[in-house]
Amino acid sequence: MAITEFNAALNQVATERGIPVEAVLESIRLALASAYKKDRKEHGETVEVEEVNVELDPDTGEAKIIKDDNDVTPSGFGRIAAQTAKQVILQKIRETEKEVTMEEFKSKLGTIVTSTIFKIDNNVVVVDMGKAFAYGIMPQSEQVFTEHYRMNQRIKILIKTIRESPKGPEIIVSRSDPKFVEMLFAQEVPEIQSGVVKIEAIAREPGSRTKMAVSSSDDKIDPVGSCVGQKGVRVQSIIAELFGEKIDIIPYYTSTERFIAASLSPAMVTEVVLFNEEKRAEVTVPEDQQSLAIGKEGQNARLANKLTRWKIDIKGAEGVFGDKEDSKGEKSEEKIVRGVWDEAIKEREHKKEDIIETGEVDTNTVNE
Repeated sequence: MAITEFNAALNQVATERGIPVEAVLESIRLALASAYKKDRKEHGETVEVEEVNVELDPDTGEAKIIKDDNDVTPSGFGRIAAQTAKQVILQKIRETEKEVTMEEFKSKLGTIVTSTIFKIDNNVVVVDMGKAFAYGIMPQSEQVFTEHYRMNQRIKILIKTIRESPKGPEIIVSRSDPKFVEMLFAQEVPEIQSGVVKIEAIAREPGSRTKMAVSSSDDKIDPVGSCVGQKGVRVQSIIAELFGEKIDIIPYYTSTERFIAASLSPAMVTEVVLFNEEKRAEVTVPEDQQSLAIGKEGQNARLANKLTRWKIDIKGAEGVFGDKEDSKGEKSEEKIVRGVWDEAIKEREHKKEDIIETGEVDTNTVNE
């Protein structure tokens, strides 16, 4: 049978929107059953949608209403039902599309994808995820302060969180999360992909420096060397993606003392004393190593704290360099993010063609 205009439109909607053909057909059947119910009500007859069966030819679009094995299709039913059917079809297609999109991005949670910046508003970056009803939102807290974003820029992003909403999946993406660096290494290093080399811990001050501890299940494979690559080619590729962010890669040790000592690299540590109840370590370094151990503005010590999850007190240095969480402004940022996301969805809605009338759909220690 020759492909008709109906069949072509049906397949176009299904293909371009990533919805199974049968799902679209089922939406149309439900729409026609609903239209028939409305038509019968106007004639004083009460009919439930479940009482009728809609036979729909997927090639011609011809429909028959069957009730109790009888064809009860009213004359002129197509004209009467058209407007109602169009609205219900569009609604069902959107619902199915949202479900398909939601499931697709749920499977990508915690992974890196490449996307295009669609909009920048109120310091919130909106990226096009390549699907209708799917925009990634990168709030300021997930951005890197040293990076400059521009419209239509192609960037790699981490899909950090995803949640359902009436308008489609709300996807929060990130370039500042430590997991972003971890997944970049997973993409770049075959030994990590195979599971031989494992990233045991990672700490990051986005745009400035990352510390990462790695181990190997094979004594013949050097975990640090695997991540650095021959002549540094692997890690340099990641540094380029991070626009010059420094990366320290250290071996992971099951011994807490050795791990803490290694975490303060490049400084040399002479002694580590543990206070287990406080989860605090007192570390002694030579006098000429104190500035290295602490780092510029305390950065090396802070990263060591985060990496080991121990409070490290460098003997001879003032103060303890630990994590400081700052939640100020989180609520106001949430409002901004929600507002920008709603705007992005509205813009996509305005661009959409009427599917029913046209059958067309928009497609749119390293580096010192």
